[in-house]
Amino acid sequence: MSTAKRTGAQPSAQHDADSHDLIRVYGARVNNLKDVSVEIPKRRLTVFTGVSGSGKSSLVFDTIAAESQRLINETYSAFVQGFMPTLARPEVDVLEGLTTAIIVDQQRMGADPRSTVGTATDANAMLRILFSRLGKPHIGPPSAYSFNTASVRASGAITVERGAKKAVKATYSRTGGMCTRCEGRGTVSDIDLTQLYDDSKSLGEGALTIPGYSMDGWYGRIFIGCGFFDPDKPIRKYTKKELHDLLHKEPTKIKVDGINLTYEGLIPKIQKSMLAKDIDALQPHVRAFVERAMTFTTCPECDGTRLSEGARSSKIKKISIADACAMEIRDLAEWVRALKEPSVAPLLTALQGTLDSFVEIGLGYLSLDRPSGTLSGGEAQRVKMIRHLGSSLTDVTYVFDEPTTGLHPHDISRMNDLLLRLRDKGNTVLVVEHKPQAIAIADHVVDLGPGAGTGGGTVCFEGSVEGLRAGDTVTGRHLGDRTALKETVREPAGTLRIRGASTHNLQGVDVDIPLGVLVVVTGVAGSGKSSLVHGSIPSDEGVVSVDQGAIRGSRRSNPATYTGLLDPIRKAFAKANGVKPALFSANSEGACPTCNGAGVVFTDLAMMAGVAITCEDCEGKRFQASVLEYLLGGRDISEVLAMSVTEAEEFFADGEARIPAAHKILTRLADVGLGYLSLGQPLTTLSGGERQRLKLATHMAGKGGVYVLDEPTTGLHLADVEQLLGLLDQLVDSGKSVIVVEHHPAVMAHADWIIDLGPGAGHDGGRIVFEGAPADLVAARSTLTGEHLADYVGG
Repeated sequence: MSTAKRTGAQPSAQHDADSHDLIRVYGARVNNLKDVSVEIPKRRLTVFTGVSGSGKSSLVFDTIAAESQRLINETYSAFVQGFMPTLARPEVDVLEGLTTAIIVDQQRMGADPRSTVGTATDANAMLRILFSRLGKPHIGPPSAYSFNTASVRASGAITVERGAKKAVKATYSRTGGMCTRCEGRGTVSDIDLTQLYDDSKSLGEGALTIPGYSMDGWYGRIFIGCGFFDPDKPIRKYTKKELHDLLHKEPTKIKVDGINLTYEGLIPKIQKSMLAKDIDALQPHVRAFVERAMTFTTCPECDGTRLSEGARSSKIKKISIADACAMEIRDLAEWVRALKEPSVAPLLTALQGTLDSFVEIGLGYLSLDRPSGTLSGGEAQRVKMIRHLGSSLTDVTYVFDEPTTGLHPHDISRMNDLLLRLRDKGNTVLVVEHKPQAIAIADHVVDLGPGAGTGGGTVCFEGSVEGLRAGDTVTGRHLGDRTALKETVREPAGTLRIRGASTHNLQGVDVDIPLGVLVVVTGVAGSGKSSLVHGSIPSDEGVVSVDQGAIRGSRRSNPATYTGLLDPIRKAFAKANGVKPALFSANSEGACPTCNGAGVVFTDLAMMAGVAITCEDCEGKRFQASVLEYLLGGRDISEVLAMSVTEAEEFFADGEARIPAAHKILTRLADVGLGYLSLGQPLTTLSGGERQRLKLATHMAGKGGVYVLDEPTTGLHLADVEQLLGLLDQLVDSGKSVIVVEHHPAVMAHADWIIDLGPGAGHDGGRIVFEGAPADLVAARSTLTGEHLADYVGG
């Protein structure tokens, strides 16, 4: 009877469980979002577009993904939550229909010297197990093949308390694979003594060339008064003992002019004061000295493999684990496929799957021993994608931050296929993206804007790609933009000669890079562009290299402090009001005592999410109330820090608040497309592209003659690319040479000279396949880049 009823039920009646097919966001107010409400279809691919700073990341990452992760963390016990990052609830009225969110971002992988592509994925762990089972001779467990594990042997007595106490003799040993000489780093460091002193001079004549070691100050009194050597004798004439005392003497108490002091050799002293510190945190002149003085050479004992002799001696079919990790992953995948060993069949299947995922995602040209810190942002993101490709999970929300970054137009179609595959498995895919090629595959588009910063934060369009194209939004208008080839290109003013470049996969490349023009270095991902530019162009005084790496600084650091803009502003406030400049620093005397100048009071709730509450005393302004009474041009210091670059540029241009030094810095920030940033925005909230443009703005005042930029279009909206091209022209016209590693066809079309590497990636690349004017590349259509550029310009 019941069966008959079920059969006769209306097939069109929807089950309640199937009605949850939307992610609903109502009233989102995170960062610059202005009460945003959107409905995002589940199990579809939604692309979020909009100019830089329009609020895309605030909506996707800081609202949807952040709340999903917070809710999942709350399902764990309080004990487990104590070990997890604490997340505050985003400022939003309603969030419904969320599913588990997996964020695949572009944060570069940690640059720990012992982290490699193999250790960052599961590939290395599986290889170690494989060698511990099949390697001949057998040398020990998987740890014996790990360059992060040292061999340990210990023996002694342990006391067992069970009724009557009794001592038991015990020995402990663990076999590790770490090379003892380089401790698993692959390189050994040394100090170049010629950078510490000029041996033709005596100490009295100023032989020491270490920053701060002048003979006029304390160091001079210590070295001259210690009595260990003759201060008037040239260093090259020192005896062995005198040279040892100068360089290596352990800390020794001495008395100089009746004052108790400590003398220590130069090398241990600079190791503590300079070499042991984070190089990015050092002052520029000290950093330059450290980079000159430290020399890194391949470890002579393990030949850079990081592994002990025992680990290198154990082989499967004449291949050691060091050989396997040095192979390109696509070659390693073929080697593993040929291994037929029933005893480890499940392991071989899992390892094969991981290696095939590398190849499929376009990273087959990497090797497992490649240091993870050397991967570009786009490569790091694709490495993170690998563990999700073979996952059986469905109904998951995958969140991607510009997955096409670092990809040649030829590789973007492959990335598009992967995103569609994730969607077709029944997942919701959310992508923040600017490239028209990637926007084209969207099922649904959300366009934010219309401007950046306070001028953005609203939804300008929701719907299909066709609707966006036809709509009157900034993104819709620029979706069909094409940059024409230049009619005339600039003539070079000289050349930068590179001979026999062989970094990574470069195959003895000889190339003359023209100077005084805009040069674009391009080629498919993994063809050797970065290796050529960063590995072969000498980083001397005249070369300014601007990358997308993180900027050192806490949440107190902001564009105003980083660019040096705040110094002239503080001085102007101090002068106008007859007080000290330190009052106008939120990190110094002017700081609000309640929040110590942070603007917020952090409350740690142990295992629950910590809460950041706006400071009640200063209302988030970060300064004492008395400081805010001092005005410049009718504004107090907190109002100035809340201004956007564009507002501040106008404010400091003339009138009572005219500060030429500040105006100059603000003009440079606006030139690089950061007009929407507020002066007090924490640096920790900036994207990779914004960080690079902020660095570029600070370097533009420098004396460098050659600028090397690494994909400056990252994170740039189509409308902003035009402004970037104008900036590059401005640099070249001012007499600089600009070398850009770039895939964006608009930048290629605008170049004076193109160097195209390829023809493929890894060992199929590393050669120059074209050098010349863009028009010749389009006419020849002889390379992958040429074909895509010809399609772009309609050639």
